[in-house]
This record gives sequence, structure tokens and C-alpha cells, in this order.
Amino acid sequence: MTLTSRVIHSDPDILGGTPVFVGTRVPMKTLLDYLEAGDSLDVFLDHFPSVSREQTIAALELAKEMRFLKVF
Repeated sequence: MTLTSRVIHSDPDILGGTPVFVGTRVPMKTLLDYLEAGDSLDVFLDHFPSVSREQTIAALELAKEMRFLKVF
């Protein structure tokens, strides 16, 4: 099982296939929107208690790796 499949999941039956945190209906994009707006990770986690700190950190690491791969 890849790290991606343990952190982010996409299913056509959940929010039309929008990538969400595994075990939740919280879109990954929501985390990015919070951070882009200047909110802290703690604010996001307070608003979405179904998402764990470990999931958010792993998702951010994945996003960082994906961005790096797109650059090269």
C-alpha cells in the first residue's frame, strides 16, 4: 500500500471523486486553501477533527514531492 493510498483517497461516490483524506469527506484542497489563506495547521485541525495531524503532514509531504516531480 502506497503512502498516497493511506492518506488521500478518491472515490466517485465521495464528493464526486474529489481527493479526500482517507476515512473522511474532507477534501485535500481544503487544507491547501486554509494554508494559502494564512491559517495555521492547528486551525485546520481544529475545524476538521476527523483529519489527523499525521495525515496532514503526510499529505503536505506528498504535495511537496509531486510539485518537485513536476518541476523536473
